[in-house]
Amino acid sequence: MSVSLDLAGQYRQQNRWRLLLLCGLLLALGLSFAADLATGSARYPLSAVLAGLWNPAQLDEGMKVILFDVRLPYALMALVVGGALGLGGAQLQTVLNNPLASPFTLGVAAAATLGASLMIVFEHHLPALPHDLLVPAGAFSLALLTTGLILLLSRAHGGGGDTLVLFGIALLFALEALVWLLQFLADANALEQIVFWSMGNLGRATLHHVALVAVVLLVCFVLAMRRAWALTLLRGGAAHAASLGVHVEKLSWRVLLEVSLLTAVALAFVGTIGFVGLVGPHIARLLVGEQHRFFLPASVLCGALMLSLASLASKSIIPGILIPIGIVTALVGVPVLIVLILRRRSVV
Repeated sequence: MSVSLDLAGQYRQQNRWRLLLLCGLLLALGLSFAADLATGSARYPLSAVLAGLWNPAQLDEGMKVILFDVRLPYALMALVVGGALGLGGAQLQTVLNNPLASPFTLGVAAAATLGASLMIVFEHHLPALPHDLLVPAGAFSLALLTTGLILLLSRAHGGGGDTLVLFGIALLFALEALVWLLQFLADANALEQIVFWSMGNLGRATLHHVALVAVVLLVCFVLAMRRAWALTLLRGGAAHAASLGVHVEKLSWRVLLEVSLLTAVALAFVGTIGFVGLVGPHIARLLVGEQHRFFLPASVLCGALMLSLASLASKSIIPGILIPIGIVTALVGVPVLIVLILRRRSVV
């Protein structure tokens, strides 16, 4: 009896520690968000930014425009897109049982880039859509179409998680080749837009776009938390989860479809941003472990914090120049990806 009580006490203590870590991540995210608002070509004291957010009436007109019309949508978009990619990567790594699984490695990001490139090159031939929705609509549509193709290929060949990732990587190269072909055929103006979009950029964000991504993120997060226990069981193996009543195949397809929607909406407005969905969940796993009722919120916070810090770095590395945020995340993500590959090889 005393052993059971000791184990229960240790379990509660671990959960309290996980909650403290989540609170710490939330605090760090708030500080990063405030610093992102204060940083730019016109630098403002952090205290003035916080006071302006609390009482906008005290700001002069110039600072109000910069803070609320330019920097606030930019900083908020970093949070919601980073959170969406972190949540998507966490669930993919679980259902596919592959530490390298992410929306980027499945080819969804490359598909979004191709869809956006098609809209940029052929925008004058599609008068039915409003001009400001052409690129997001193209990115969203092709990302979902590519995910459906991956799922059909995997189901037709009866493959598991590794097969799905291999299909995604194969499509990734094919889609990138098509993007290069469009770049070769495009005129100078379209080529510049494609290259700029493929680097990832938060500068076109509006509060309307932020609200749309935030709503999709909230809905997907609620759905993910409802199956947190099933996902935790799945980490012990598909057979173990099935023996405890989890419908593994149904769970996997639902997660894949939901993550595809989440990723497509997130990337439709900001371009190609890689590695956040790969690195964020791994950081969260190191902090709070595999229990998904803590792991999923931690992945959202880690993804949001990573992209918020990348946003801050993109404005600070070279003063006066805004580096595309996709470059910053790739510079961080590539070394982490190499470490993960080496660790996976050493285990095997």
